[in-house]
Amino acid sequence: MMATLRAAGAVAVALAMLVAAHGVDARDAMQPTNDVADALSPVDRQAFDDAHARLPASEWTAIRQVIDGQLEALRRGDAAGAFSFAAPGIRERFGDAPTFLAMVRESYAALLDARYTEYLDGAVVDDTTIQPLRLVMNDDTVLVALYQMRKGDDGRWRVAGCVIAPSTLRST
Repeated sequence: MMATLRAAGAVAVALAMLVAAHGVDARDAMQPTNDVADALSPVDRQAFDDAHARLPASEWTAIRQVIDGQLEALRRGDAAGAFSFAAPGIRERFGDAPTFLAMVRESYAALLDARYTEYLDGAVVDDTTIQPLRLVMNDDTVLVALYQMRKGDDGRWRVAGCVIAPSTLRST
């Protein structure tokens, strides 16, 4: 139980840090920026840099390739392909590829409908790896998908969850 609470706390901290850094909180008066670190105070920037540095660039590249692969499969309607990028917990929760694809189409349509996507700097907080993906919609609304990633015993990264949040930023 304590380990579960600690993991949930780590996810909350990672999400809160990334949400604030990426302009996702509607109460945040942050100006648009392409470099997340530019929007942070010096103390927050050091914490952000430390969190991002916990993985080498090659791992961030591998994480982004997994997300890209899943998004490509989702856009093609390849349920089995998209499901193959999901972590075991997601696979157990949804049971099969068609159910997973139906859930994504209903609850995560923004991932499929975005006219432009851009990876933002990710972070690792208490062993929780979060990779943000900026989504620009057709009406110039900006959202941020916060992917929780998990590395399996086989050394491969998998998508362990995703939260889509509105952003205070707007595309121009």
